[in-house]
Amino acid sequence: MSDSLQVPSGVATPASIGTPTEAKNFLPVPGQRAATSDHALQRLQNVPGYSTPIFKGKEEQRAKVQANIASQGFIPRELVPNEVNWFYSHLGIDDNYFSSETVSTISDHIIALYSAKVLAFTKHDPNSLVIDLEHIDKDGKGATFIHTSAPGRTSTEGPGAVCETRLDEQFLDCSTPENAFRLETYRSTGSISATASQQLRCYFVNKCNFPASPPPSSRTDGRTDIRTVSDTAFLEKASQNTLDVYQKVMWNVEKRYGPVIEQFAVEGSRERRIVIGYKMGGTSKFFSALSNLYHFYSLYSARKYVEQFSNGITIICLYLNPLPGARAPPIEDSIFQVMKEASLLYCLPDNPFFYATDASASSHAVQEATYAYCGWVFAQHFCNRLGSAYLGLKNILDESNPSHAEVLNDIKRRFREETFTRESIAQVLHAHPDLVNLLYVNFAMVHYPGSDDASQLMPTLSYQRLQTVEVLTDQQLYEKIRRTVANKHELQVLESLLIFNKHVLKTNFYQPTKVALSFRLASGFLPDFEYPKKPFGIFFIIGNDFRGFHIRFKDVARGGIRIVRSRNRETYSINQRQLFDENYGLASTQSLKNKDIPEGGAKGTILPSLGAQPVVCFEKYVDAIIDLLIPGQSPGIKERLVDLYGKDEILFFGPDEGTADLMDWAALHARERGAEAWWKSFTTGKSAEHLGGVPHDTYGMTSLGVRQYVIGIFKQLGLREKDITKVQTGGPDGDLGSNEILLSSDKTIAIIDGSGVLSDPAGLNREELIRLARARIPVANFDVSKLSKDGYLVRVEDQDVKLPSGENVADGTDFRNGAHLRFKADLFVPCGGRPEAVNISNVAALVDSEGKPHFKYIVEGANLFFTQQARLYLEKRKVVLFKDSSANKGGVTSSSLEVLAGLALSTQEYIDLMIFKDGKPSDFYKSYVHDIQGKIVENAAAEFSCIWKEHQRLQGAKARTIISDELSIKLNDLQAELEDSDLYEDEARRKGVIRRAVPKTLVEKVGLEELLKRLPETYQRALFSSWVASHFIYKYGVNGSSIDFFHFARDLAQ
Repeated sequence: MSDSLQVPSGVATPASIGTPTEAKNFLPVPGQRAATSDHALQRLQNVPGYSTPIFKGKEEQRAKVQANIASQGFIPRELVPNEVNWFYSHLGIDDNYFSSETVSTISDHIIALYSAKVLAFTKHDPNSLVIDLEHIDKDGKGATFIHTSAPGRTSTEGPGAVCETRLDEQFLDCSTPENAFRLETYRSTGSISATASQQLRCYFVNKCNFPASPPPSSRTDGRTDIRTVSDTAFLEKASQNTLDVYQKVMWNVEKRYGPVIEQFAVEGSRERRIVIGYKMGGTSKFFSALSNLYHFYSLYSARKYVEQFSNGITIICLYLNPLPGARAPPIEDSIFQVMKEASLLYCLPDNPFFYATDASASSHAVQEATYAYCGWVFAQHFCNRLGSAYLGLKNILDESNPSHAEVLNDIKRRFREETFTRESIAQVLHAHPDLVNLLYVNFAMVHYPGSDDASQLMPTLSYQRLQTVEVLTDQQLYEKIRRTVANKHELQVLESLLIFNKHVLKTNFYQPTKVALSFRLASGFLPDFEYPKKPFGIFFIIGNDFRGFHIRFKDVARGGIRIVRSRNRETYSINQRQLFDENYGLASTQSLKNKDIPEGGAKGTILPSLGAQPVVCFEKYVDAIIDLLIPGQSPGIKERLVDLYGKDEILFFGPDEGTADLMDWAALHARERGAEAWWKSFTTGKSAEHLGGVPHDTYGMTSLGVRQYVIGIFKQLGLREKDITKVQTGGPDGDLGSNEILLSSDKTIAIIDGSGVLSDPAGLNREELIRLARARIPVANFDVSKLSKDGYLVRVEDQDVKLPSGENVADGTDFRNGAHLRFKADLFVPCGGRPEAVNISNVAALVDSEGKPHFKYIVEGANLFFTQQARLYLEKRKVVLFKDSSANKGGVTSSSLEVLAGLALSTQEYIDLMIFKDGKPSDFYKSYVHDIQGKIVENAAAEFSCIWKEHQRLQGAKARTIISDELSIKLNDLQAELEDSDLYEDEARRKGVIRRAVPKTLVEKVGLEELLKRLPETYQRALFSSWVASHFIYKYGVNGSSIDFFHFARDLAQ
């Protein structure tokens, strides 16, 4: 039976997918070009595209079903033949159903249908007849769902309200190449009975069968042959025309990260076909959301197909027709809007603000609903501000006092949790749909793409909607909101959407294809007392299964991208509330560390929803940000956006928690997206062998910086390293820990890492430590035979262990967690551990009963191991302490110079010089790495000397921790002044500085003049100002005078 027979009566017979042909009389317009990659309406010949083989055993089965039903006695025997005949011959159910179901299941369905008729009869209302039939195979091979369905309407109750959502959740969203399900669904041609006009919607789910030995490919161009990746049932039913169309869509999906959306007109009818292809797992709840979308425009589907392919691609095909008699835009117009909004649905398919009702009613279309969702998320983060009452309390209390700080933190947490909850914000937006629509228009009038001559002739429906709404000024809109809302709470929520509108500089909201929504925000909306240092730029990203931020404090800035994981719903709720503030704090801290390199501080955070795939969230996050960095050049795919910022931007990403293995993908994806100039520098932490990265652990980059502070203390105090006792957190399996072991020659008495606690008062055997460090394995693997009689190893899994001292350890994990507070030594070098492991509440444990600190010297190699209050507490007790932002900057210096190589070398040079050949680095690479190591040592030694001298000058009146922070602030401030000064315009000085700032190996290879041509001007300014600022302050100190700078600047041209 061909699919052309399966249509409701009175509707033009739909053709199946056929050969595309172009209609020359259609003009491409901005909203419509998303429809096809060929920029023209594509037509299909009216020929079958799917066929259902005739079930030869149908009559025999019918007789068995009739006998089975009669034997059960539920239906009067004289009525059984009529009920069976109606089911088999008049409902118009596909033979696919009869061939796949058992006699028992079909009998149950007919009895259920009869029972529903009887129930409707007792209500004296034929229209109340509700059918709900289903059969899910217990072995997981598929399912059948049949229920009553009114065309062009989304059910809000009964089986139709949840059926497609269940299909998404149980079969489609979880499909993988190893366990995929295909779906066929159609509307029955006949009515349920002679007295009831309802039709049935039938869904057939079948597990895909991808043959172990697929047919050989017929392609000679290396592209995928669809026949080699198809399910066997699909190949049996699909015509050549269908295969041709799906083949082209598949090729486009393989080339593109986002969805591919095509539409076709069917010759001789008003039917339109939409074909959507995307990678499996790219979205969720999409199939059911599409039904809501086309119902909004009074369209109904005759048939729908979801096909899965073994190469990880999903293709959906919708056969859409106009609902007869509906008051709605003609399908010739609305189909383009469906396509445009399908792109938004792909990003946010599960949107609580999208109401699938008649388009003429006062409800949200997808664009307005998507805007409401974005405003909802924005308000969650930025309505929960603390207000003047908190500021007044903050000014009264002393934050350095632990009890005061605890009170403030508790009040801040309660303010943020209880003032504006997610639910209360959503209630406000639901209560005022008209105001939300006006706010959307306020947003759209700025960011909706400009129209061209063609769009004046055939404007899209979204453009028409904008023209029918009165456009209010910002002040008029605010006044309307103020007069309409019931209270101040509602006013603040809706005002936050207006604030959002005013601070969006560019967005991919109207980009034809995308995988997540991204907004570049100006930071002016952040209150000064909460965020005293304003970010240079904020990126705000929203996906269907994550949200994220990227914050940077300078135009040229670099920092890691962190995935924030949540163990449970409670943790997720906390992470959600704190996401922006955590991101802000990390980026701000990064600014202090990046003091003497061109890139300022930046950080990105990604919060996946519970159950989401973190890697997929990262990929969407990156792709959505790239949408705002690269001007669109492909009509219908990536088009030019409205850009209020008006300047080129380059971001530099680095690895952080959960993203260390993803930097290669991000760089390669940027190249695929067309970032030819900067893909090489887009990420740091790339693999050395494949993408020319410079791994910090392999070359000890971070450890080299830490060691300069350790060595500096020894030199200044006349100490011999071999006489120094040391405690170290972070073991031989880590980057810092292993290199600290390999580079040192002290007497290490204890190492604490994730596997346990290793200690020996006589000094741990150095040869054994070196063995572990070279093998990168934790202390749990230490050969205990090499411990002295007083030494011990307690693993985290150990229970009830007796130490040589006689002390009993009940639990190894608890012992490990507090071990950093129990040991005494000359030197403490944290090379790993949780942030704030030493804080104001436990730092007293590092001082004995006589007031003597456990350690004389501390070099904080691990980030944020100590809180600021804990550092100051120890320094007051004469501990020589150097904080993380000074000691731990070797890694950021290495990453900065990795960025520089990517910007300075052409793609071919980069491939030839930075990427390994036969697993071995080039001479250029080895020389460049040596230059990087030299820069790290030089910068670390210079900053150590500056801090030491300033501490001596002040005779210890100011803590080194404070001096370090002031030094960072002074450097950053001077850099900013120099970037805006005319000193950079002096060509001789500029060349002199760039020549010294760029590693010698790179200058010699590329040449200074060529470097000045290749490096972006913003980067050159940042490089110039960072080198001048750091070298001046390291030479003259934080109190260098104007005369000092005059003499210093005079020599820059040399």
